[in-house]
Amino acid sequence: MEVTSSFPGAPSGAPSPPEVIKPVARARKQGDTLFRWITIGSAFVVPLLIIGLFYSLTDLSMPSLRHFGLKFIFSSAWNPVKQHFGALSSIYGTLVSTFIAMILAVPLGLAISLFLVELVPPAIGRVMGSAIELLAAIPSIIYGMWGLFVFAPFMADHVQPFLAGIGGDLPFFKGPPMGIGMLTAGLILALMILPFITSVASDVFRMVPVQLKESAYGMGSTTFEVARKVTVRYGIDGIVGAGFLGLGRALGETMAVTFVIGNSHRISASLFNGANSIASTLANEFTEASEPLYLSALVELGLILLVITIGVQILSQLWLKRMRKKSGRGL
Repeated sequence: MEVTSSFPGAPSGAPSPPEVIKPVARARKQGDTLFRWITIGSAFVVPLLIIGLFYSLTDLSMPSLRHFGLKFIFSSAWNPVKQHFGALSSIYGTLVSTFIAMILAVPLGLAISLFLVELVPPAIGRVMGSAIELLAAIPSIIYGMWGLFVFAPFMADHVQPFLAGIGGDLPFFKGPPMGIGMLTAGLILALMILPFITSVASDVFRMVPVQLKESAYGMGSTTFEVARKVTVRYGIDGIVGAGFLGLGRALGETMAVTFVIGNSHRISASLFNGANSIASTLANEFTEASEPLYLSALVELGLILLVITIGVQILSQLWLKRMRKKSGRGL
């Protein structure tokens, strides 16, 4: 017996609704399954890439790992002629220059973000925000050239003599004002990561519900109190994320630092003296590494930088988890 449609006006012999719905539902289920597997595969690309990078760097640095062992991390010796290599000076330069950049860029970036979101009219804030974001599009080599030819002479003529005059007894400000060095590299890094921190923090602050701010203003809070107790507290996760985004950029920056840090394998307390970072060492010496042990030592420096970056990311996630637990927003 032929089944016909029960809809009024349907042509004779047309399929019934269940016969139409089942193929459509089956096609949708297949599409959902395909989409799920595509997203799962895409999500696994990142950890697989990290594992692949870690394995490749470990394999290539194995000669150095066998030859030097842990002494490589704690030694500051670097003599390619005698095949004596140590990573301590590069690690020191990387951490100190990044620390200088972070203590300058994070407070300044948050202050600019609060100014753009809380104080200026939206139209002006958008224009100024776009101008700040343009700094992120400038290639790092341009920062390095500007730092070497413009900023370094300014540091040598004005900033370093001033710091030596007011803090000459401190070991951080001793030495001749040459312009290039650890302090200059940290300031250039701060300028480079500032747009990233400012842009992310501004977007986070704009997501704060207006009702929360209006409630605080209605209770008699000042603009500063609303910014400190409402805006910043609500967006603390995003602020930490912005800070670690800038930190990741600063840790691996190469060309700008290479131009202005001085590229010296020495550890000095003075911020005026030349130094080096892991990235600048790789940029300067990788093409000259003709000996297998020399090349392996440079690859091990890259492995150390990867471990530092992953370690910073793990610490940031643990810190965020602790902050969420304290604020009662879940584990």
